[in-house]
Amino acid sequence: MHLAQLNISRMLAPTIDHPIMADFVAQLATINALAEQSEGFIWRLTGAGNDATSLRPFDDDRIIVNMSVWQSLEHLQAFVFRSMHTAVMKNRGKWFEKPKESMTVLWWVPTGHQPTVDEARARLEHLNAFGPSPRAFTFRNTWPATDLAPLDESSGRTFS
Repeated sequence: MHLAQLNISRMLAPTIDHPIMADFVAQLATINALAEQSEGFIWRLTGAGNDATSLRPFDDDRIIVNMSVWQSLEHLQAFVFRSMHTAVMKNRGKWFEKPKESMTVLWWVPTGHQPTVDEARARLEHLNAFGPSPRAFTFRNTWPATDLAPLDESSGRTFS
């Protein structure tokens, strides 16, 4: 099993090109490269520009997404909490609204499975509706890898 994660954020600015977002955007390539070079990294969602900021899979155009797959929870935790990524997270209030509900969700996927944004959104909705569980959890409330099927078994694809 591998670990998938979705993180969404609602920008303070109306667009990613707004001056408020400039410092955030300037760090994207470095942080994405750091993720890709991190031990345990498998895959990340990308759109135009080799990041996911061009994608708008939610009804609100101010919501941007980040989604990736990792070999383990420990690998993802090392990247998120013990790398240069931490400094960026400390400044997120400059660019993003303070969330009223969970904006990050973690879930286990079969080895080789590439989750879709729809699958990830379903996991986040499940987390916000029902709280942490083996189907959708957080860094604070983790669950061990299990053989659970995806919420929508037809979603996602397999890595080749």
